[in-house]
Amino acid sequence: MGYACPVCAAPQHDAEHLANHLAFTAIGGDDAHEIWLDEHVPDWGERDPESLGNEVSAFAERREVEVVTEQRVAEEDAHRGPTRTPNLDAEVQEVLAEAEALTREMVGDSGESEGDDSESGTEDG
Repeated sequence: MGYACPVCAAPQHDAEHLANHLAFTAIGGDDAHEIWLDEHVPDWGERDPESLGNEVSAFAERREVEVVTEQRVAEEDAHRGPTRTPNLDAEVQEVLAEAEALTREMVGDSGESEGDDSESGTEDG
């Protein structure tokens, strides 16, 4: 048994996933999730996922949640392409695509030395 988000009813596997969903969505700019957290757990930004999960799960409806294996995710991704998850709205998918691109950029830049970064930052004089 999992939980339905008390704001948008998105299914979450467990209390920690619910906490992460609420917090990440709020931080990502969704006012409804942020307002809900502010009203129900005012110190939500200072909590770890386990602590927040224990608190927010008390407000969430228990729900059967489908267990998804890594193999199934890989198969669906092969058909769908990167970052396209049908349960996410377009704005969230856009944020995920941007995060994915930034991650690829960071991994690609990981071979550069710190000296290279400091030299490029001296253009302002």
